[in-house]
Amino acid sequence: MDTTALPFERTHPLRVPPLLRELQSRGPVHAVRTPVGDPAWLVTDYAEVKRLLAGDVLGRSHPDPDRAARIGESVLVSGPLGNYATEPQDSARTRALLQPHFSPKRIRELRDRVDVLATELVDALADRERPVDLVEALALPLPVLVVCELLGVPYAERAEFRAWIHAAADVTDRAGSARAVDALYRYCQDLVARKHADPGDDITSRLCGTEGVDDAETAYYTMVLLFAGFETTSVHIGYGMLLFLLNPDQWRIIVADPDVIPNAVDELIRATPGPAGGDIPRYARKDFQLDAVSIREGDLVLLDNGAANHDPDAFPEPDRFDVGREAGGHLSFGHGPHYCIGAPLAKVELETVFRKLVDRFPRMRLAADVEELRVHRNTQTGGLVELPVTW
Repeated sequence: MDTTALPFERTHPLRVPPLLRELQSRGPVHAVRTPVGDPAWLVTDYAEVKRLLAGDVLGRSHPDPDRAARIGESVLVSGPLGNYATEPQDSARTRALLQPHFSPKRIRELRDRVDVLATELVDALADRERPVDLVEALALPLPVLVVCELLGVPYAERAEFRAWIHAAADVTDRAGSARAVDALYRYCQDLVARKHADPGDDITSRLCGTEGVDDAETAYYTMVLLFAGFETTSVHIGYGMLLFLLNPDQWRIIVADPDVIPNAVDELIRATPGPAGGDIPRYARKDFQLDAVSIREGDLVLLDNGAANHDPDAFPEPDRFDVGREAGGHLSFGHGPHYCIGAPLAKVELETVFRKLVDRFPRMRLAADVEELRVHRNTQTGGLVELPVTW
């Protein structure tokens, strides 16, 4: 059987790669080779991706992890995680422990703090010499500030943990990724010790006081939330602003009516292509049939949420960025039992950012040719390296 090699070549940072679009037109599932040469099944159809996310046939663990197919060299995001025998119970326990920290009440409380943090960054942005790199000035620091607030991590220590997180996510360097994960976990162990001595109003402190959760588990949860808490949001701020800069008619709509922004945020999340091939390796927990394909237990299955979000059967004219579109059904945050618990907070951050930007910089424009923009290629989430803007 012919297989297609990942990653797909991109001709534009915001467009679905042509080869991926071609595959999508052929059917819902495709045999591919991952960037490290392992076999996998790539699912590109919206209905099938949603159905698989809603079910229990896929998981993050593998019955023989040392022999599992991988999507890259990162020890944290490129291969299997967890105990195959207990994954369903472990996953349910994790969600039960963490979900209360992202409750609607808690998100409402955090909204005011996110507003303050975003205001400070936008004020500082206005004073910078132009052109300004919006990634470094806003897209990176705001999610870091928010996750520090959430976990009780000192913002002054951000340079250390940002470097570890970036290295841990490196899909090209397994040894470096392993060292970074070890350093990040030891950092979180130290943070847990500090929270025992001086607790605060944050998730780490609350987990320290949760019955049945020991310090090793608390450090692990803190590490995972720290790792996951800002990269995706940062990517969406950068790509989202680029979408608006390349579609000034849509920017003028939210400048004229900021009440459209919550809907616009769903659309910009949908419209961002995401990592071609998906960003999470999942493994079949049993044999099953997908379309005309027989998938076996242990097979690597890649759910391409970005391709699914550009499925014309789900979103007509999917390559058109339209802030009036009802895009709330996008799959960027997963679905069902696999829906990201941090999604409501990410949306608050994005809504706040764009409210601040349309208020302060209604005439913001791109200060470089789109062909000059670079994308991170050594991390699974990708994202813009820089986004020069002026006004």
